Amino acid sequence: MNYQQRIRDLRTDHDLTQKEVAEALNTSQRVYSRYETGFSEMPIRHLITLCKYYNVSADYILGLTDDT
Repeated sequence: MNYQQRIRDLRTDHDLTQKEVAEALNTSQRVYSRYETGFSEMPIRHLITLCKYYNVSADYILGLTDDT
C-alpha cells in the first residue's frame, strides 16, 4: 500500500475532512488533496506532523509495516 492510500484511510477512519487535516498541517486543502492523489509529494515535515496527529509510525504511513 502506498502512502497516499494510507493517509486517505487514516483521515477517513478518523472521520476528518481534507480541510481539517490540512489545517493541522498548516497548509491548504488543495495542497493536502494533492498528497492524497499523488500529484505532489508530501514533505517530511508533514509526514512527521501526520505521525504525531494520528499517533502512528512513519513506517506505517509509508507502507513499510502494517503495525501502527
